[in-house]
Amino acid sequence: MSEQTLPDPAPAEPAREPILEVRDLVKHFPVRVGVLFKHTIGQVRAVDGVSFDLYRGETLGVVGESGCGKSTLAQVLMRLEPPTSGNASYEGRDIFRMRGSELRKLRRSIQIVLQDPYTSLNPRMTVGDIIGEPFEIHPEVAPKGSRAAKVRELLDVVGLNPEHLNRYPHQFSGGQRQRIGIARALALRPDVIICDEPVSALDVSIQAQVMNLLGELQSEFGLSYVFIAHDLSVVRHLSDRVAVMYLGKIVEVGSEEQIYSHPMHPYTQALLSAVPVADPTVRGQRQVIRLEGDVPSPVDPPSGCRFRTRCWKAQEICAEEEPELVVRGGGHPSACHFAEERSVVP
Repeated sequence: MSEQTLPDPAPAEPAREPILEVRDLVKHFPVRVGVLFKHTIGQVRAVDGVSFDLYRGETLGVVGESGCGKSTLAQVLMRLEPPTSGNASYEGRDIFRMRGSELRKLRRSIQIVLQDPYTSLNPRMTVGDIIGEPFEIHPEVAPKGSRAAKVRELLDVVGLNPEHLNRYPHQFSGGQRQRIGIARALALRPDVIICDEPVSALDVSIQAQVMNLLGELQSEFGLSYVFIAHDLSVVRHLSDRVAVMYLGKIVEVGSEEQIYSHPMHPYTQALLSAVPVADPTVRGQRQVIRLEGDVPSPVDPPSGCRFRTRCWKAQEICAEEEPELVVRGGGHPSACHFAEERSVVP
């Protein structure tokens, strides 16, 4: 019997390297009183130990109630606010240590789309000047003679009439203004775009159009998004993974399927139970979780688990020991001592 030669094993797929790594990021704002605000009486713990990875071509959704620290996280990552502590790196390089030409390159690579299209555009500048302004700061991207053509191309990419570059922001609707903001963010050919609640100020029908546009642009240009929102149904439409924030901390993170179909943390379960459902038969099957009390102050958060003051599962250990964000049997990390999967009808 002839010997059989076994085929060589298939080479292992290389591990994906994150394009953006955030570790233990903290941002506290001092609370000052007095006539000249010289006396500090405490700190607002807006972001308090946030860690996550963002991979190339992926969308990470960040959701949570208003005031949980989502927008502050975006501002720190964009270096609009300095961090109190922690690290963030882009392609292995520390964002917060960058200076000079290295920082200029970072500005090209990471852009932001802001929440309010009515206040994020300068009313005294034409659309052409707004979208072309990044070229003034980074002339290597587009020489002067080609800038008008670049602006027209960007307007066309986001679905606007290229001939309208001489109009002013007030001559456009809210959805069109947000498209202008997206075009401005695309101007420098970034790798990462931080979307800070980009559709929350828009009508529902316009939200869908802008979300579809973001998805198309991601496919065309290979963009990575950090997509910040408080509406879970909006985040689900675009996100590959979702991180749930509560009072400055991430309490659960997982794939879109894990978070929406197999939530482990009580806060995530409560958020999902409150998502509106159009079908009355499905609505009747849903058990809505009503949280007691208000969100605690970020100046004086509860000891241990920050959600314990509103949680129906809270026990003595929740006040004594802060739960770590680790896998607890559900296949994805959650920060709850008593995490367990609960069926939530979407």
